[in-house]
Amino acid sequence: MGELVILFIGISFLIALIQRYISTEKIKTILSAPRKGLNSILGAALGALTPFCSCSTIPVLVGLLKSQAPFCGVISFLMSSPILNPAIIALFLTFFGLKVTLVYAAFTFIFAVIIGVFLEKIDMEKEVKRVSIKGEMQEEITYDKLQGSLFEKNKKVIKSALIDAVGLFRQVFPYLLIGAGIGAFIYGFVPENLIVRLAGKSNFYSVPVAAIIGIPMYIRTETMIPIAQVLISKGMSYGTVMALIIGGAGASIPELLLLNSIFKKKMMIAFVVSIFAVAVITGYVFNIVM
Repeated sequence: MGELVILFIGISFLIALIQRYISTEKIKTILSAPRKGLNSILGAALGALTPFCSCSTIPVLVGLLKSQAPFCGVISFLMSSPILNPAIIALFLTFFGLKVTLVYAAFTFIFAVIIGVFLEKIDMEKEVKRVSIKGEMQEEITYDKLQGSLFEKNKKVIKSALIDAVGLFRQVFPYLLIGAGIGAFIYGFVPENLIVRLAGKSNFYSVPVAAIIGIPMYIRTETMIPIAQVLISKGMSYGTVMALIIGGAGASIPELLLLNSIFKKKMMIAFVVSIFAVAVITGYVFNIVM
C-alpha cells in the first residue's frame, strides 16, 4: 500500500504541476492552431494531462469546439482523457507492472489519435450541437495568473499542485478500499475454474462481452483495477480485463449523459462504437502478447 500511495501522489503531483503551467486556455490555444497531421497527436497528449473527471473535461471540450479547434484534435482529446489519465497509469503501474502499463498506454494513445483522424474524415464534425456552458467554471490556479517574484510564483504553484495531488488520493482511496474488499471476496469464494471457463484466453467471446458490459457499467476505474488484479490471478485473461476497464472508463453513463447534450445521435453512436472498438482490439492484443 505504501508503494501505491507514493506512486499515485507522485504522478498526480507531476501532472497537477504541468496543469499549472498549461492551463485550459493554453490547451485551447494549442489545439486551435492548424497543424496538419499533428492535431490528433497533440489532442491525445493533452487529453492525458487534463483533469480527472468528465465534469471538468466536458467544459474544456465545449470550449475547444466553440473556438473551432480542428475536430480531429478535439476528438483525440476526448478519447484519451478518460482512459489514459495519470490516475489510471499510476494504478496500472502499481497493480500490473511496467510492461502491462506500457502496452495499455501505447494502444490507447494510438487509437485516440486514429479515431480523431477517422471521425474527421467521415465528416462527423457536422454532428455537433451548438452548445454553451452556463455559469462560470472554477478559476484555475495557473502560473500566468499568480503575482509575485519568480520564486514566489513557483512556490505557490508547487504548493497548490501538492495539495491537489494529496486531495485526489484522499478522494480515490475509499474506492480503492472497496475494490480491494470485493477482490478479496472473489479471491476467497469464486471458483478459479469458473473464471477460467467464462473469461479465460480460451473463450474467444469474453473480450467483446466484457467491453459491452463495461460500457454501461458505472463503476469507478479506481475500484475496478484492484478487482481486475484478483480476477487475473484467478484465471481471467488480461485481454478480458482490459476490455472491461476501457469500456467502463471510456464511456461511463455520466459521461454519455453529458456528451448527449453536445453531440447529435450519429456522433453519440460513433463515440460509443469507437470506445467499443478500442476495448475489443486492445483486449485481443493483450491476449496475444501477455
